[in-house]
Amino acid sequence: MLQISRTLTLPDAELTERFLRADGPGGQHVNRTESAVELRFDVASSPSLPEPVRARLLSRRDRRMTEEGVLVIQARRFREQARNRDDARERLADIVRSALVAPKKRVATRPTRASKERRLAGKQQRGKLKQNRTRDWSGE
Repeated sequence: MLQISRTLTLPDAELTERFLRADGPGGQHVNRTESAVELRFDVASSPSLPEPVRARLLSRRDRRMTEEGVLVIQARRFREQARNRDDARERLADIVRSALVAPKKRVATRPTRASKERRLAGKQQRGKLKQNRTRDWSGE
């Protein structure tokens, strides 16, 4: 079981782990062992996720999410398979935790008169600065 919060856990049966050879430095060790981990979690058909959390996860513009709604996390930071496995699980938990909190609705506000005046004063000052840069080409 992957503990996300006090109320939400993901059963191991919903997680698919695949071990593969990691790229990068490591000499012969990296060529022999399958230390990298690819963790897959089917967000779209998971019975463990509440519907609002699922909707927020699926609506994210995340390159790790496939078109079928499967979240794919690759962990190859460490040389040991167990550490990469823990890293992938923790990253999945962080992603799901971020979707637990509903984003605040933005309240539309109008700019104050002082802020409008500051903006216009800044524009006038900038215009004067640019006007001072011009040359007089009339030849006088």
